[in-house]
Amino acid sequence: MRNKRAFKIVAHACRIVLAATFILSGFTKVIDPWGTALKVDEYLTIYGLETLMSASMLFSIWLCGAELMMGCMLLFKVRIRLISIFALISMFFFTVLTFLSATVLPVEDCGCFGEALKLSPWQTFFKNLILLPLAVVVWWRYRPDRIFAFKPLEIVLTVLFFLFSMGLGYYCYIHLPLIDFLPYKVGVNIREAMQEPAETVGKTETVLIYRDRETGRERSFSLDETEWQDTLRWEWVDTRMLTDAPTIRPLVSEFALRDNGSDATDDVLAVRGRLYMLCVTSFDRLPERCIRRMAALVARAAEEGAQVVCLTPYPLDGETWYDFGTGEVHCYNIDASTMRTMLRARNGVVVLDDGTITAKMNCRDIRP
Repeated sequence: MRNKRAFKIVAHACRIVLAATFILSGFTKVIDPWGTALKVDEYLTIYGLETLMSASMLFSIWLCGAELMMGCMLLFKVRIRLISIFALISMFFFTVLTFLSATVLPVEDCGCFGEALKLSPWQTFFKNLILLPLAVVVWWRYRPDRIFAFKPLEIVLTVLFFLFSMGLGYYCYIHLPLIDFLPYKVGVNIREAMQEPAETVGKTETVLIYRDRETGRERSFSLDETEWQDTLRWEWVDTRMLTDAPTIRPLVSEFALRDNGSDATDDVLAVRGRLYMLCVTSFDRLPERCIRRMAALVARAAEEGAQVVCLTPYPLDGETWYDFGTGEVHCYNIDASTMRTMLRARNGVVVLDDGTITAKMNCRDIRP
């Protein structure tokens, strides 16, 4: 009897730890579906499943929302028998996946806690090695229970947890992350962040990985090269920091703007006062409603005496001005991955005041 009671206490503790981990992991990823989708694309590329990349955003919201939902159900003991099975299967799968990521098919970061906490593949693997036995204990503790015997309250809580988890992911997809863990968060001065020394032991180099759209082969570029800006030929795959030691703090050193091939970064960051940076992924696919909102912003900026520029990875081909309908805006080329890191949306605006980020908005949140 004493051993049985002790096992229940241990199982209870294991359930709480497992639930807290799932909630933390799921929440930090589901509030940044764009970033999680990029990590999903990386895994799909590594495992040769590029045909599924069109559904990466769906995978991002669904998988992370399911993880958050599973953690909530573990915490509140909602259909615990069924959830313990899912938790055990999930921990086994991710333990194997992170082992492969640390050995056979290495990645720089497994992305288990999104941008909030960076863990190396080996650190993630050892974390999963600790959590896997906890999942086994929880599964064994509730093994005698019935799997699908849902009580009315459990049905209500399951629906609520589902709507909360998936709704949170969708909200952050159509707007911006609720919490910004990225280097380009509000309050960061881009110029100062670019000049901060790298907190690493060894030498660090930023490498851009692009895929040739014609041949399908990948190629590495340094930041000084400009060939990757031809987005009709090159498709961005990844941006990697090559270093002799892990980077302690993310930097903004890859921020670079090009004006007809020449470096225009300093010119833009030197603007005093307010600067609206309109971010456009592709002019060919820019929605009409977004164009109208940006046009209204351009007109408002003129009234304020503020300046407006346009940043895009889209090939400009010498056409460095774009008319949004209420005035022409000077456009600069920016790396696609840098823009996605700065603004977790296809299109939107980043507001600078004396070079410091003071606001970021998805295009649909721009108000006239």
